[in-house]
Amino acid sequence: MPHARFGLSDDERRAWRDDGFFVRRAAFTPQEVAQLQLAAERVAAGAEQAARQGGERYAVDGNVYVEAAGSTLQFEHTPGSDTLRVVEPFHHLDARLDRLIDDPRLVEPMRELVGCEGVALWTDKLNLKRPREGSTFRWHQDSPYWAHACGHLDQLPNVMVTLDDASVANGCFRVIRGSHRRGLLPGCEGEGRLGPLFTDPRAFDLADQVPAEAPAGSLVFFSPHTVHGSGPNASDTQRRALVITYQPAGHAMFKVPKVREAGAA
Repeated sequence: MPHARFGLSDDERRAWRDDGFFVRRAAFTPQEVAQLQLAAERVAAGAEQAARQGGERYAVDGNVYVEAAGSTLQFEHTPGSDTLRVVEPFHHLDARLDRLIDDPRLVEPMRELVGCEGVALWTDKLNLKRPREGSTFRWHQDSPYWAHACGHLDQLPNVMVTLDDASVANGCFRVIRGSHRRGLLPGCEGEGRLGPLFTDPRAFDLADQVPAEAPAGSLVFFSPHTVHGSGPNASDTQRRALVITYQPAGHAMFKVPKVREAGAA
Protein backbone atom coordinates (compact mmCIF):
# COMPACT_ATOMS: atom_id res chain seq x y z
CA MET A 1 0.00 0.00 0.00
CA PRO A 2 1.29 3.51 -0.70
CA HIS A 3 2.83 5.29 2.26
CA ALA A 4 0.62 8.35 1.85
CA ARG A 5 -2.52 6.38 2.67
CA PHE A 6 -1.64 6.01 6.35
CA GLY A 7 0.95 8.75 6.70
CA LEU A 8 0.64 11.53 9.25
CA SER A 9 -1.51 14.58 8.67
CA ASP A 10 -0.30 18.07 9.56
CA ASP A 11 -2.67 18.08 12.55
CA GLU A 12 -1.21 14.78 13.79
CA ARG A 13 2.35 16.06 13.44
CA ARG A 14 1.39 19.15 15.40
CA ALA A 15 -0.30 17.07 18.11
CA TRP A 16 2.71 14.76 18.37
CA ARG A 17 5.04 17.74 18.74
CA ASP A 18 2.91 19.74 21.17
CA ASP A 19 0.81 17.16 23.04
CA GLY A 20 2.84 13.95 22.80
CA PHE A 21 -0.07 11.89 21.44
CA PHE A 22 -2.86 11.70 18.89
CA VAL A 23 -5.84 9.41 18.25
CA ARG A 24 -7.12 7.77 15.07
CA ARG A 25 -10.66 6.69 15.75
CA ALA A 26 -12.06 3.39 14.44
CA ALA A 27 -9.05 2.51 12.26
CA PHE A 28 -10.11 -1.16 12.28
CA THR A 29 -13.50 -2.47 11.19
CA PRO A 30 -15.86 -4.21 13.64
CA GLN A 31 -15.06 -7.53 11.93
CA GLU A 32 -11.33 -6.98 12.38
CA VAL A 33 -11.84 -5.97 16.01
CA ALA A 34 -13.78 -9.18 16.65
CA GLN A 35 -10.87 -11.20 15.25
CA LEU A 36 -8.39 -9.34 17.42
CA GLN A 37 -10.56 -9.83 20.50
CA LEU A 38 -10.65 -13.59 19.89
CA ALA A 39 -6.89 -13.63 19.41
CA ALA A 40 -6.34 -11.67 22.63
CA GLU A 41 -8.48 -14.13 24.56
CA ARG A 42 -6.57 -17.06 23.05
CA VAL A 43 -3.35 -15.47 24.27
CA ALA A 44 -4.79 -14.82 27.73
CA ALA A 45 -6.09 -18.38 28.09
CA GLY A 46 -2.78 -19.87 26.95
CA ALA A 47 -0.81 -17.62 29.27
CA GLU A 48 -2.99 -18.52 32.24
CA GLN A 49 -2.56 -22.21 31.50
CA ALA A 50 1.22 -21.81 31.20
CA ALA A 51 1.30 -20.00 34.54
CA ARG A 52 -0.64 -22.82 36.22
CA GLN A 53 1.67 -25.45 34.77
CA GLY A 54 4.86 -23.82 35.94
CA GLY A 55 7.14 -20.93 35.17
CA GLU A 56 9.09 -18.67 37.47
CA ARG A 57 6.73 -17.03 39.96
CA TYR A 58 7.86 -14.03 41.99
CA ALA A 59 6.57 -10.88 43.66
CA VAL A 60 7.73 -7.28 43.37
CA ASP A 61 6.35 -4.84 45.95
CA GLY A 62 3.67 -7.45 46.68
CA ASN A 63 2.57 -7.73 43.04
CA VAL A 64 2.65 -11.19 41.43
CA TYR A 65 4.50 -11.95 38.19
CA VAL A 66 5.14 -15.20 36.33
CA GLU A 67 7.70 -15.82 33.60
CA ALA A 68 6.03 -18.37 31.31
CA ALA A 69 5.43 -19.06 27.61
CA GLY A 70 8.20 -16.64 26.67
CA SER A 71 6.35 -13.74 28.31
CA THR A 72 6.17 -11.83 31.56
CA LEU A 73 2.69 -12.27 33.02
CA GLN A 74 1.40 -9.78 35.58
CA PHE A 75 -1.64 -10.48 37.75
CA GLU A 76 -4.09 -8.15 39.43
CA HIS A 77 -2.74 -6.61 42.61
CA THR A 78 -5.57 -7.71 44.88
CA PRO A 79 -4.04 -10.22 47.33
CA GLY A 80 -4.68 -13.77 46.15
CA SER A 81 -6.03 -12.71 42.74
CA ASP A 82 -5.42 -15.05 39.80
CA THR A 83 -6.81 -12.57 37.25
CA LEU A 84 -4.35 -11.85 34.47
CA ARG A 85 -3.53 -8.19 33.95
CA VAL A 86 -0.65 -7.95 31.44
CA VAL A 87 1.11 -10.24 28.94
CA GLU A 88 4.44 -8.92 27.57
CA PRO A 89 5.31 -9.77 24.84
CA PHE A 90 2.27 -11.31 23.13
CA HIS A 91 2.98 -11.41 19.39
CA HIS A 92 4.71 -14.82 19.44
CA LEU A 93 1.68 -16.47 21.06
CA ASP A 94 -0.83 -15.98 18.23
CA ALA A 95 -0.45 -15.80 14.44
CA ARG A 96 -3.19 -13.14 14.05
CA LEU A 97 -1.51 -10.85 16.54
CA ASP A 98 1.90 -11.45 15.00
CA ARG A 99 0.51 -10.23 11.65
CA LEU A 100 -0.77 -7.09 13.36
CA ILE A 101 2.82 -5.96 13.94
CA ASP A 102 3.17 -5.57 10.15
CA ASP A 103 -0.16 -3.83 9.53
CA PRO A 104 0.43 -0.66 7.46
CA ARG A 105 -2.04 1.25 9.62
CA LEU A 106 0.54 0.94 12.38
CA VAL A 107 3.81 0.69 10.45
CA GLU A 108 3.39 3.63 8.06
CA PRO A 109 2.80 6.26 10.78
CA MET A 110 5.58 4.70 12.81
CA ARG A 111 8.12 5.20 10.04
CA GLU A 112 7.74 8.95 10.43
CA LEU A 113 7.47 8.89 14.24
CA VAL A 114 10.59 6.71 14.56
CA GLY A 115 12.35 8.76 11.89
CA CYS A 116 13.43 5.77 9.79
CA GLU A 117 12.10 4.10 6.67
CA GLY A 118 12.85 0.73 8.23
CA VAL A 119 11.28 -0.07 11.60
CA ALA A 120 11.33 -3.04 13.95
CA LEU A 121 9.45 -4.18 17.02
CA TRP A 122 10.75 -3.06 20.42
CA THR A 123 8.09 -4.64 22.64
CA ASP A 124 4.36 -5.41 22.79
CA LYS A 125 1.87 -5.78 25.64
CA LEU A 126 -1.64 -7.11 26.04
CA ASN A 127 -3.39 -5.10 28.76
CA LEU A 128 -6.51 -6.61 30.29
CA LYS A 129 -9.02 -4.75 32.44
CA ARG A 130 -11.66 -7.26 33.35
CA PRO A 131 -15.12 -5.99 34.42
CA ARG A 132 -15.11 -4.76 38.03
CA GLU A 133 -11.59 -6.19 38.51
CA GLY A 134 -9.29 -4.18 36.28
CA SER A 135 -7.19 -1.97 38.51
CA THR A 136 -5.47 1.39 38.14
CA PHE A 137 -2.25 1.90 36.20
CA ARG A 138 -0.35 4.64 38.04
CA TRP A 139 1.02 7.68 36.21
CA HIS A 140 4.30 6.81 34.52
CA GLN A 141 6.51 7.25 31.49
CA ASP A 142 7.78 4.26 29.53
CA SER A 143 11.23 5.73 28.94
CA PRO A 144 12.61 5.26 32.51
CA TYR A 145 11.75 1.55 32.31
CA TRP A 146 13.73 1.20 29.08
CA ALA A 147 16.55 3.67 29.77
CA HIS A 148 19.13 1.05 30.80
CA ALA A 149 18.34 -1.29 27.91
CA CYS A 150 18.22 1.09 24.95
CA GLY A 151 20.38 3.84 23.48
CA HIS A 152 17.65 5.34 21.30
CA LEU A 153 14.94 6.23 23.82
CA ASP A 154 13.57 9.06 21.69
CA GLN A 155 12.84 6.58 18.88
CA LEU A 156 10.45 4.26 20.72
CA PRO A 157 6.93 5.50 19.86
CA ASN A 158 3.95 3.50 21.08
CA VAL A 159 0.59 2.73 19.53
CA MET A 160 -2.36 1.41 21.51
CA VAL A 161 -5.01 -0.60 19.67
CA THR A 162 -8.29 -0.45 21.59
CA LEU A 163 -10.11 -3.79 21.53
CA ASP A 164 -13.22 -2.47 23.30
CA ASP A 165 -15.02 0.85 23.49
CA ALA A 166 -12.87 2.81 25.96
CA SER A 167 -14.53 5.17 28.43
CA VAL A 168 -13.80 6.74 31.79
CA ALA A 169 -16.17 4.19 33.36
CA ASN A 170 -14.13 1.20 32.20
CA GLY A 171 -10.75 2.73 32.95
CA CYS A 172 -9.67 4.22 29.64
CA PHE A 173 -6.13 5.29 28.84
CA ARG A 174 -5.21 8.81 29.99
CA VAL A 175 -2.30 11.05 29.05
CA ILE A 176 -0.79 14.21 30.48
CA ARG A 177 -0.81 16.57 27.53
CA GLY A 178 2.63 18.03 26.76
CA SER A 179 4.49 16.05 29.43
CA HIS A 180 6.81 14.50 26.82
CA ARG A 181 8.54 17.81 26.17
CA ARG A 182 10.62 17.58 29.36
CA GLY A 183 12.18 14.18 28.70
CA LEU A 184 12.80 11.82 31.62
CA LEU A 185 10.96 13.02 34.72
CA PRO A 186 11.79 12.08 38.34
CA GLY A 187 10.23 8.96 39.81
CA CYS A 188 8.69 8.26 43.20
CA GLU A 189 11.64 7.48 45.45
CA GLY A 190 11.12 5.58 48.69
CA GLU A 191 8.11 3.66 47.38
CA GLY A 192 9.61 0.21 46.95
CA ARG A 193 11.47 -1.24 43.98
CA LEU A 194 8.90 -0.05 41.44
CA GLY A 195 8.48 3.46 42.84
CA PRO A 196 11.18 5.08 40.68
CA LEU A 197 9.33 3.89 37.56
CA PHE A 198 6.22 5.87 38.49
CA THR A 199 6.33 9.61 37.79
CA ASP A 200 6.58 11.94 40.76
CA PRO A 201 3.20 13.77 40.83
CA ARG A 202 5.03 17.04 41.53
CA ALA A 203 6.63 16.79 38.07
CA PHE A 204 3.43 17.34 36.07
CA ASP A 205 0.08 19.11 36.30
CA LEU A 206 -2.88 16.77 36.73
CA ALA A 207 -5.08 19.44 35.14
CA ASP A 208 -3.41 18.56 31.82
CA GLN A 209 -4.76 15.00 31.77
CA VAL A 210 -6.81 13.91 28.75
CA PRO A 211 -8.92 10.72 28.77
CA ALA A 212 -8.55 8.85 25.47
CA GLU A 213 -12.19 7.82 25.15
CA ALA A 214 -12.51 6.08 21.79
CA PRO A 215 -14.45 3.27 20.11
CA ALA A 216 -13.05 -0.22 19.68
CA GLY A 217 -10.53 -0.44 16.86
CA SER A 218 -9.07 3.01 17.47
CA LEU A 219 -5.36 3.81 17.60
CA VAL A 220 -3.67 5.99 20.22
CA PHE A 221 -0.12 6.98 19.26
CA PHE A 222 1.96 8.31 22.17
CA SER A 223 5.56 9.22 22.93
CA PRO A 224 7.71 7.10 25.26
CA HIS A 225 8.16 10.28 27.33
CA THR A 226 4.43 11.03 27.64
CA VAL A 227 3.14 10.54 31.18
CA HIS A 228 0.17 8.19 31.05
CA GLY A 229 -1.97 5.93 33.20
CA SER A 230 -5.55 4.76 33.64
CA GLY A 231 -8.26 4.39 36.24
CA PRO A 232 -9.96 1.20 37.43
CA ASN A 233 -12.60 -0.61 35.43
CA ALA A 234 -15.72 0.14 37.45
CA SER A 235 -18.04 -1.09 34.71
CA ASP A 236 -19.51 -4.42 33.59
CA THR A 237 -17.66 -4.26 30.26
CA GLN A 238 -14.21 -5.37 29.15
CA ARG A 239 -11.44 -2.86 28.51
CA ARG A 240 -8.72 -4.68 26.59
CA ALA A 241 -5.93 -3.11 24.57
CA LEU A 242 -2.76 -3.99 22.70
CA VAL A 243 0.24 -1.66 23.05
CA ILE A 244 2.97 -2.02 20.43
CA THR A 245 6.27 -0.12 20.51
CA TYR A 246 8.45 0.33 17.43
CA GLN A 247 12.10 1.26 16.94
CA PRO A 248 14.64 1.68 14.11
CA ALA A 249 15.23 -1.46 12.04
CA GLY A 250 18.11 -3.75 12.92
CA HIS A 251 17.79 -3.55 16.70
CA ALA A 252 16.86 -6.48 18.93
CA MET A 253 13.64 -6.49 20.91
CA PHE A 254 13.37 -5.59 24.58
CA LYS A 255 14.28 -8.66 26.67
CA VAL A 256 14.31 -10.83 23.52
CA PRO A 257 17.72 -11.27 21.85
CA LYS A 258 16.54 -11.20 18.23
CA VAL A 259 15.36 -8.68 15.66
CA ARG A 260 11.72 -8.61 14.55
CA GLU A 261 11.52 -6.31 11.53
CA ALA A 262 8.10 -4.75 10.89
CA GLY A 263 6.32 -4.23 7.60
CA ALA A 264 9.34 -5.24 5.55
CA ALA A 265 7.21 -7.19 3.07
